[in-house]
Amino acid sequence: MNKERVLIGLILMAAAGLLAGCGGTAAAAEATDIPVVADTSSGTVVAEAVIEPARSEELSFEMGGKVVEVLVAEGDAVKAGDVIARLETDDLNRALANADLSLRQAQLRLEQLQQPPEERNVASAEASIVDAQAAYGEALKQLTLTEHAQATGDDVRAARYARDEAYRVYQDLVSKRDRGVKHIGDSVVAQAHDAYLNAEGQYNRAVENADFQLLQARNAVNQAQRAIDQAERDLDAVLEEPDVLDLKAAQLDIDAAALALEEAQSALEDATLEATFDGTVTTLSIDVGDGVGAGQSVLTLATLDQLQAVTKDLTELDVVRVKVGQEVAVSVDAMPDEEFAGTVSEIALSPGDYRGDVVYAVTIDLVDVDPRLYWGMTALVEIQAE
Repeated sequence: MNKERVLIGLILMAAAGLLAGCGGTAAAAEATDIPVVADTSSGTVVAEAVIEPARSEELSFEMGGKVVEVLVAEGDAVKAGDVIARLETDDLNRALANADLSLRQAQLRLEQLQQPPEERNVASAEASIVDAQAAYGEALKQLTLTEHAQATGDDVRAARYARDEAYRVYQDLVSKRDRGVKHIGDSVVAQAHDAYLNAEGQYNRAVENADFQLLQARNAVNQAQRAIDQAERDLDAVLEEPDVLDLKAAQLDIDAAALALEEAQSALEDATLEATFDGTVTTLSIDVGDGVGAGQSVLTLATLDQLQAVTKDLTELDVVRVKVGQEVAVSVDAMPDEEFAGTVSEIALSPGDYRGDVVYAVTIDLVDVDPRLYWGMTALVEIQAE
């Protein structure tokens, strides 16, 4: 393969010399832009390439903050999941604790709604109904007695009789005075009249008292009935199943609190930067005490133990002869006399542009990675095409 590559190089140099003889310096400059082409006679496709890691990534925090810990240095090998750096998390820890508390409170409320009634509460409510019914019965009995007393009217009748008797005496004295009966004067009549008025007042008070007692008895019955109604409502409330809307609202509170907790946990996790794959830290741009922004690149991680050669100038005329799995010989400018074995692993599905030509990037996995190979080295690849 080296002899073929040297032959191609001599042909290109001769062509460049001819062009220089015909067109001078300008022709020589144009000759340097001629892309490497396939050697169709030997079935080999030759192209320029660049040595790259199989995987590389710039890592960044998902959130901004102050760096409080850096656990790697440039050149360190790390495994996927290894912690690389951490941000300050005091506020995040408090937010997480508050979110956890809110979730537990929401869960407790739902549990309370779903709890069956306690036996002691049911027994107490039932006892209140019994007491209220007993009080109602007593009030009803008292009302009956009062109504009976009102009906018989003993006090009222006695007062009415006393009034009527006082009035009769008064009228009799008036008649005797008017007839000139001895010892019956105005003073005697006046005393009789006062006695009558007093008896009439006592009668009126007896009537009012009877009415008031009847009203009180009726009010007591009404109050006792209201007490029964309230005791029954209290028992219904104890036995009542939780309202469907209340249960839904409580569940929504739990869902919202759980989401807030998840977001707080995610934010806390975002304060820790971890390696996303096995690799080597090639660049590191942070130190303890630095402030970083969300998405700001803080280091580069690459698989320096898994290198590839990626072509730059493989044209559309040559790519049709390349297949995945073909063997490749790779050489680098830094070590022109050595070759490194490789295999075509990927052919770009979309085209690129290289000095005006349509090109397709072909990726070659190196079989054995030589420690002398570095990311970014210029290479030449010879693909054993069909």
